[in-house]
Formats: sequence, structure tokens, C-alpha cells
Amino acid sequence: MFGLIRRLRRGPAPIDPALWQAARHDLPWLRALDPARDATLAALAARFLADKTITPLGGLTLDPGQRVQLAALCCLPLLRFGAEGLHGWAQLLVYPDAFRVERSHVDAAGVLHQWDDELIGEAWEAGPLILSWADVQADIADPGAGYCVAVHEMAHKLDALDGVLDGTPPLPRAWQREWARDFQQAYDALVRSVDRGRRSAIDPYAAEAPEEFFAVVSEYHFSDPRTLKHAMPQVAAHLDRFYGPIG
Repeated sequence: MFGLIRRLRRGPAPIDPALWQAARHDLPWLRALDPARDATLAALAARFLADKTITPLGGLTLDPGQRVQLAALCCLPLLRFGAEGLHGWAQLLVYPDAFRVERSHVDAAGVLHQWDDELIGEAWEAGPLILSWADVQADIADPGAGYCVAVHEMAHKLDALDGVLDGTPPLPRAWQREWARDFQQAYDALVRSVDRGRRSAIDPYAAEAPEEFFAVVSEYHFSDPRTLKHAMPQVAAHLDRFYGPIG
């Protein structure tokens, strides 16, 4: 009985070292990690692979090395937050390319509007995380362009952990107040700039909603931190504290 309890409490099997070294070679963000953070990410990725079902769709196939890549990218935002960031969902769906979803909305007059969206990623609050494999590969090929769809969707998962998708992940109360103040000011300034037709330093999609702002600046933290620090130093400082510095 005691032996069974010990086995049940044992952590997930570590990732094959050869597969992890291949991921480090292929993913520029991993090559920048010091040994301690590399070990932390490897453990998080092993937990991801043990806890999540990775389901390729549309004829896509994923070999073990590609599955390790996906786990590592999804766990990058958890280097400081920890495995608690994996709670509340069980599946990663991966399409070969951008995918279409049906949307509907009833306006104030009671009229139903329906349309299709083409997406490269999506995160359901209590459901799966969905990624386009082609866009994951595009991010890997150009890691400094300000984009990382896996980080974007994981930021939404972190945001939703407190039950409200509002651009603020679970934080200690004092930090949460500071975060909410600084993010709101930066978001409002970006919205004003975009509304006036001005060119923004970061992707204007961040002006869509506070939760999209958090997800987009999270991408910049990992893929173009210099631009983020120049454009929004207070936001960048919060993300350095939340995710850990790059490099």
C-alpha cells in the first residue's frame, strides 16, 4: 500500500535528454536559459506531456520531438509561476495551419449576427488550448519578430485562473493593484493612439481588449523585449517580475 502511494506521488517521467537537447537546439528561447531555468522548464514540459493530451488535427502528425517543442513553448510563461498554470484544462489541439471558427452575437436590438473567424490560436477558459502548427513554426523561424502564438494563448490561460479574463493573472493583492493600474494606463494610451490612426510600437491587436493586451505584451516579453521596454517600461518591468528576465 505504501509503495503504491509513493508511486502515485512520484512526478512525471523526465523527457528523454536527446529530445530535450534537440528542443534546445531548435527553439531559440531555450538556448538563452541558464542551467537552473533550463532544468525548471524541462520539468514543467515533462509535467505538460504527462497531464495534457496533444491532439493533431486535419491530417497533421507530430513526432515525439515536435511534441516536446510544443510542451516547452507552452511552459515558457510558467518558469516563475509554476505548474499551477497548467490547472483547469486537459487538451492541446493542433491544426496544420490557421483554422476557421463560427462566431455568433446577438446585438442590442435582438438581431443574431453570425460569421467565421480565421485564427492561429485560441484558448477556451475551461477548455482546450488550440494552436496552428504552421504559425508555431513561423514563430520559431523568426523569434525576434514580436510573435509567439503559444505564449499568447498560455497568457490567456494564466489570465483565466482567477475566474475573470481581464488581463490580470492571479497575483498577490498589492502587486495586483500596481499591475492593474500600470496595465490600464498603458492599454488606454495604446487604444487612444490606435483610434487616432497613429502607428504603434507593438501590434495594434493589443488594443482589442485588456486580455488581448496582456497576451500580446507577453509575446513581446519573450520575442522582442527591447521594443516592449522602450514603448512600455512599466509593463515590461511587471512582466520581467512575472515571467522572469529573458536571457
